[in-house]
Amino acid sequence: MSTSTSPAPPDARSHSPGGPSGSVRHPPVAARIAHLGDFHVPPRVVLIALLAAPVGAVAAVVAAGLLKLIALITNLSFLGRLGFGAAVPGDTAHRWLLLVMPVVGGLVIGVMARYGSEKIRGHGMPEAIESILVGGSRVQPRVAVLKPASAAISIGTGGPFGAEGPIIMTGGAVGSLIAQFLRVTTDERKALLVAGSAAGMAATFNAPLASILLAVELLLFEWRPRSYLPVAVAAVTATLVRGPLLGTDPLFGGAHVPARIGLSAYGLCVVAGVAAGLLALGATSLVYFSEDLFARLRIHWMWWPAIGGAIIGVGGLVEPRALGVGYDVIGALLTGHATVGLIVGVLVVKTLIWGLSLGSGTSGGVLAPMFMVGGALGAAEALVFPHVSPGFWALVSLAGVLGGVMRSPLTGIVFCLELTHEVNALIPMVITASAAYLLSVVLLKRSVLTEKLARRGLHLTREYSVDPLEVHLVRQLETPAAVTFRADRPAGEITALLRAAHDQGDPDRLLGQRLYPVLGADGSLTGVVTRGQLIHADTADRTPLGDLVAAPVTAHPDETLRALANRMAQYEVTRLLVTSRGEHAQVEGIISLRDLLTARRIDLHEEHHAERVLGLRTRRAPAAAAT
Repeated sequence: MSTSTSPAPPDARSHSPGGPSGSVRHPPVAARIAHLGDFHVPPRVVLIALLAAPVGAVAAVVAAGLLKLIALITNLSFLGRLGFGAAVPGDTAHRWLLLVMPVVGGLVIGVMARYGSEKIRGHGMPEAIESILVGGSRVQPRVAVLKPASAAISIGTGGPFGAEGPIIMTGGAVGSLIAQFLRVTTDERKALLVAGSAAGMAATFNAPLASILLAVELLLFEWRPRSYLPVAVAAVTATLVRGPLLGTDPLFGGAHVPARIGLSAYGLCVVAGVAAGLLALGATSLVYFSEDLFARLRIHWMWWPAIGGAIIGVGGLVEPRALGVGYDVIGALLTGHATVGLIVGVLVVKTLIWGLSLGSGTSGGVLAPMFMVGGALGAAEALVFPHVSPGFWALVSLAGVLGGVMRSPLTGIVFCLELTHEVNALIPMVITASAAYLLSVVLLKRSVLTEKLARRGLHLTREYSVDPLEVHLVRQLETPAAVTFRADRPAGEITALLRAAHDQGDPDRLLGQRLYPVLGADGSLTGVVTRGQLIHADTADRTPLGDLVAAPVTAHPDETLRALANRMAQYEVTRLLVTSRGEHAQVEGIISLRDLLTARRIDLHEEHHAERVLGLRTRRAPAAAAT
């Protein structure tokens, strides 16, 4: 038996909650790592990014086709004409169609879902997220066809929904299908699926940056070059392809926000954010209240969209302009041209029919309805708030509602910027969206997009942070290998030593180590044996240890603990032997799963342990002189 000359354990091992916060040992300059970088970028990133370009182009064509199909069905359903021009249900000359057509559309969607694919039900984003979380990012080919078709029927027959949810699902299906024909990993398939989703959204709204942010905040569950680069390529490609098909102008222009805004307006942006957060809370609760009501019905879910269509129809009779996508209404709200009747009608009717009908399982998105409802909220506030510019309050409230409903404030802010090109409204939108986001995350556990996943037994966390195992190196937490054995020693002799140490109650040195390096005559590493392997052996066994060793799973002092955690999972071990790099590797220590938990404990300590670092000294008054 020999004793290792490895250095003593670093102070970080004693860094537990309540301990010092700056005790991690730093190596000398000459020993610092050079092989690790800020990002891990495998060469295949370039290939996947190149594949994302055709995904983006196809998704853009599909998005343009979906918008044209919605216009066609709207023209046929309400205006009785064959055409792809802009049309709104409220322009019909036959008001009874406002009641009948949504029901017809709901019946068709119910049949498509029952006999085609149940995955076309809902607004698209939860389905895309579920495919990523548990479906290996695989989307069935028929979903790629049925989802946009069902959405076009739903919206074209008066459904108060948007095209973005279905196009996110459809664009994702395009990326997934292309990936399924190739030999790629699940993560690479996810990147192409999300690239297709972002491309479809970018083409629909001419908003590439917001689409990339939505992918990061809601679909990718990570911020890494391997996923960001394909998404960026696809979104940019889709936006470029959109130009000749749908134009390049902002979707909603005309708010004309001035460069200088009064301080009182900034304060009222907080109020607008609170109102938007409360509206987001109410709208989300309404959707799932409706879903619970439909679940209690004793009829097959195939008929639920038709019932939802009847709700839409009744709302359409009250306020016809609440039906359909409503881009014209959003434009009127953002330019200050909406009447009080339209503002109140949209705010009340659109919210009710959208929330109640979406719970029926029909097909349609959430963004466009939230554009209209958020714009109406802001337009209502403009009736009492000081005037800044036409549509100013509608614009900032729109950002607030998006931040509250989707809980993706950056996406909401950038979305509004790209939709309107109103850069002067940036700070007010940040204030409003952040206030709404704060209220939403404090009062509501999950968003309208993730609640459905929770109801299916899935959990999604949207808090992205750096893994603490990634910021600690092996050398900071390894334990010296105090005990090593020669390869020619008999196994039974070591067994007798272990049992004697156990009988003498001496666990610290010999028994405290559970993995023993076995060295050859020249001091080179032969392999490893475990304490459990030896302590139960026969003391009369004369087999040399060199015949019992297993190949060690090793680590190096300059590796991250995250790399070790992955290696432990791969080889199904809880301890690794730490060796130096080079041709003649030397045993330096042992690192275990417990050491990885120490790094986690350091992170918990930094998160929860409150301390005062600096303080103010107060000079004591001199004592009164004795008299």
